[in-house]
Amino acid sequence: MVVGAFPMAKLMYLGIRQVSKPLANRIKDAARRSEFFKTYICLPPAQLYHWVEMRTKMRIMGFRGTAIKPLNEEAAADLGAELLGEATIFLVGGGCLVLEYWRHQVQQRKKDEEQRAAWDALQDEVGRLALAVEALQAQGSPQAALDELRRQMQEVRAQLGAQGTCPRRA
Repeated sequence: MVVGAFPMAKLMYLGIRQVSKPLANRIKDAARRSEFFKTYICLPPAQLYHWVEMRTKMRIMGFRGTAIKPLNEEAAADLGAELLGEATIFLVGGGCLVLEYWRHQVQQRKKDEEQRAAWDALQDEVGRLALAVEALQAQGSPQAALDELRRQMQEVRAQLGAQGTCPRRA
């Protein structure tokens, strides 16, 4: 069952990526055109990304104290726009996951409430039947009526047993 879920998740991820790709492309185009957007939104993350990437590569190759030159403005703007586009795709996908999780939690809560209500109704019925049996025993009424009530009570108990244990109380 779990194995079957992964291809579906991958398909959903690809679908979300395809849907959010045009949005990301529009944001990238706006980032490349707007000087404010380019200077304050795209360049700082691009330079930081470049610095971390180059620092990591240099350490892997064994160069420890090497100074890293920043990217030129055009390359940094392109890299920043790409990072912004990928972040947009990631946020859309993450938002979909959060919404799906929330929807699942709401459905689970409804199901638990329905089970709790059914359990309470059955317990009330058992209590009512037990009181009726006690009242009939106290009155000394005919055995047939008493046997009928006992039969009904056994049916309700069988239903309770078929449902399993009591749902957890919140």
